[in-house]
Amino acid sequence: MKPRVAVLFKMKSKPLEELKKYADVDVVLYPSVDELKEIIGKYDGLIVSPLNPVPGEAIEKAERLKVISCHSAGYDHVDVKKATEMGIYVTKVSGWLSEAVAEFAVGLTIALLRKIAYADRFIRSGKWDSHRTVWGGFKEIETVYGKRVGVLGMGAIGKAIARRMKAMGTEILYWSRSRKEDIEREVGAVYKPLEDVLRESDIVILALPATPETYHIINEERIKLLEGKYLVNIGRGSLVDEKAIVKAIEEGKLKGYATDVFEKEPVQEHELFKYEWETVLTPHYAGLSKEAMEDMGFQAVRNLLAVLRGEVPDTLVNREVLKIRPPEKVRML
Repeated sequence: MKPRVAVLFKMKSKPLEELKKYADVDVVLYPSVDELKEIIGKYDGLIVSPLNPVPGEAIEKAERLKVISCHSAGYDHVDVKKATEMGIYVTKVSGWLSEAVAEFAVGLTIALLRKIAYADRFIRSGKWDSHRTVWGGFKEIETVYGKRVGVLGMGAIGKAIARRMKAMGTEILYWSRSRKEDIEREVGAVYKPLEDVLRESDIVILALPATPETYHIINEERIKLLEGKYLVNIGRGSLVDEKAIVKAIEEGKLKGYATDVFEKEPVQEHELFKYEWETVLTPHYAGLSKEAMEDMGFQAVRNLLAVLRGEVPDTLVNREVLKIRPPEKVRML
């Protein structure tokens, strides 16, 4: 009998067809938590996007579930602790997604320092009446070249950011949970304690996951170390205390803030909206690209099938699950 798998979002067609070769697949588009609780007990595997919350109250109903495959690098929408307790494997993706997000992070940084989004609004509103208005009003523009860039989080995305930033003529500092000697050798990145990275960098880029340890890692105290600097966030909105960010911009302490993520999403109104010169704001789409979405689909499918074959994918999030439920106990293929 084939495993039964639910895909909870609109996946690209090619990876979906690949999955159907090995499993009986139901596409259940964006169920509510209550709806998920009703159906989750029927499945051996789930493939979920960041728009699919999978809380503990739903996981508790998953009597036969063996794997939750995240179609994303982040996995904070899944209660990993509850999944682990129940012996359910949780996986994530990397690859092309990491490159797409890193590319976007660099784009945000350039847009912030060179005021590209502001200039677009400026010209569309009919304010360009002479070259003098531009040369007179845009004097605070800066280049990325020659800056010292601090990267917080040196996983696959952080490394891809470091490579791109090094190619742009910057010096790379970083902080991560552990030293990454490969990127140190590759681009000359220098590991430093968190506060030193904030203190010594001209631009700080957040590439951390959302965990209890990283919640408001940029708080009111640490923002003081960023006075006269730029901050870019392509990790998660919960990494920063947004009220402290607004205060720092309002007081002229933080030169600029670019972010693709917010503490509460989607955003309809926000205090940051009024700071057009100092901010670049985008709607949580750094990973969106045709190439990345298809690659993520294939990765999510491969991860799910690997677990159901009794294999341990490199992208397993909760490795402690191996002690609770060894791979041979979840093997179905």
